[in-house]
Amino acid sequence: MTDSDFDLSAPEITRDDLLVLDDPRFTGDNVAIVTGAGSGIGRATAVALAANGLTVVGADIDEAGMAETGDVAADCDAAGEFVPVGCDLTDEGDVDAMVEEAADEGRIRYVANIAGMQHIASIPNFPMEKYDLLLDVMLRAPFYVAKKTMPHIRATDDGVGAIGNMSSIHGQYATKDKPAYITAKHGLTGLTRSIAAEGEGTLRGFSVSVGYVLTPLMVNQIEDTAQERGISEQEVVEDVMLGQARTKEMMTPAEVANLFAFGFSSHGKHLNGADMLWDGGYTNTYD
Repeated sequence: MTDSDFDLSAPEITRDDLLVLDDPRFTGDNVAIVTGAGSGIGRATAVALAANGLTVVGADIDEAGMAETGDVAADCDAAGEFVPVGCDLTDEGDVDAMVEEAADEGRIRYVANIAGMQHIASIPNFPMEKYDLLLDVMLRAPFYVAKKTMPHIRATDDGVGAIGNMSSIHGQYATKDKPAYITAKHGLTGLTRSIAAEGEGTLRGFSVSVGYVLTPLMVNQIEDTAQERGISEQEVVEDVMLGQARTKEMMTPAEVANLFAFGFSSHGKHLNGADMLWDGGYTNTYD
């Protein structure tokens, strides 16, 4: 990568980027809830699931961002409807209302817990209010969303559905200066397995772990990491983020969204309590 090639802009989502499957449950009367649908991986996943014909209820505090997600879904000729619902995931009342609205739209079968955030600081310097917020958004909220949606999935005619949690390579191991994020992602492993343990085989739980994805959150993280370590943003990408990876490029949000589409589909019926590790060789290979 040269200086002229260095570009931190997130790619636009097109129809050709999306995995569209022929699945008997991917219909408009079945609902998928996607948190964090206002940008990044959440937006891409909402669009991908709508492109697969599902009614998608997008939950996000960023209502303007969700309006843009609706525009992207329309531009991609999505067969399913995108329904934006303003929701503060740290507010149980907001989550309750969002789930009720989703139930009004059809049968809730799928949940993608994607909303996330980041703060870069060492443990001694980490503000506890930031720690609490990250854990509330990325661990407590997925637990509460699962708590409220599992009865709806069980109440469908066949009890078939799935809850997918957005994890990370940082759910596999730890690096410095991301302690709250790493704690949350490790906790999601336990939640995913607990959903599978209680799902009786038809209600599945799985997680998706990827390396570095070019999203607005990632762009901010690159800037913060560069400042924290006193290096350039290009050095952060090349040496810190992709240094250990075998595939020397960041994933796109659509590539991650396609993993959720596959995981929710009947093709993923044996994916239960497990993690889809899609990291370009980052975790399991060493120099």
